[in-house]
Amino acid sequence: MVPAHDVLAFAIASTLLILIPGPSVLFTISRAMVLGRRAALVNVVGNATGVAVQIVAVAAGLGALVAQSVAAYTVVKWVGAAYIVYLGIQAIRHRRAGDDTVGVVPTVTRTSRVYREGFVVGLTNPKTIVFLVAVLPQFVARELGAVPVQMLVLGAVFIAIALCIDSLWALGAGAARDWFARSPSRMHRLRGIGGTIMLGLGVSIAVGGRPD
Repeated sequence: MVPAHDVLAFAIASTLLILIPGPSVLFTISRAMVLGRRAALVNVVGNATGVAVQIVAVAAGLGALVAQSVAAYTVVKWVGAAYIVYLGIQAIRHRRAGDDTVGVVPTVTRTSRVYREGFVVGLTNPKTIVFLVAVLPQFVARELGAVPVQMLVLGAVFIAIALCIDSLWALGAGAARDWFARSPSRMHRLRGIGGTIMLGLGVSIAVGGRPD
């Protein structure tokens, strides 16, 4: 088991990182603007699931290979960037659609699609991989053994914190959307803004260099 003081130190480091708006937060906000609060919360869960896969990969040693390989890192980066740009374009193209369903609870199909979108974004976020590879091992007590298990425990702490903070962003952005939803024209503009945020986010990820 990971010593309590290491868990606390890692939790503080993770909170400071997650509090800084990054790709996951901006994507969650844009999803709330385009689809609403409930969909944004589903997106948060999907994103966290994608990060969970990253954590398992890091614990198994695969994350280090991606972070250290220029080719692998570039592929992951471009896949994530292209997917976010695609979602942004779709949001802008369909910003006038669904005016008669604003505020309606998403159907099972819509919910599953939003979950998958969040999962892909979380899974292909290269910055999270680099953070986990660089920071996670520093809080592992190697003398206690079972290093992969300790990484999984710390990873679970990271995911729990991310779920809480990202959910607050989703709820806040969703509340703002409720006001915009009172006017179709405001709603159109808000969806356009959400799509534009996704476009900008995708481009910034694509052109960003590898953090060292």
